[in-house]
Amino acid sequence: MDEKSKNHFQTAKENLKDANEELFKPKEDVVSYLVCKNSQKAIENYLKGYLSLRGFETNTDENLQNLLDRCKSLDSKFNQVDIETIDCKAEKMDSKYCQDVDKVSSCFDTADSLDTFLRRLKVI
Repeated sequence: MDEKSKNHFQTAKENLKDANEELFKPKEDVVSYLVCKNSQKAIENYLKGYLSLRGFETNTDENLQNLLDRCKSLDSKFNQVDIETIDCKAEKMDSKYCQDVDKVSSCFDTADSLDTFLRRLKVI
């Protein structure tokens, strides 16, 4: 595994951990923005890590849907990855989607599922 993909996967793991720790707080203490951003960044880094692992470059301005579509074109197993619950999947990440704890929990679940998916494929 090259250094770039390792860095993406390590960052994704840290983002997911940070989001999870925030969700373990009492609901009234959860900073939904932190869960949202860390979950989004985890998804982004997992997808970029996979693309990098396969020898492809990524851009800073790519949205989650574009990254996932690129992964799907390389491996049809990525069709199992569902990011439909993420409102910002097709645009630049923005805080306007990060207001509701239940909504950001869904974003976290997507990031966690992607982590599990990549482990099952033995990518990470």
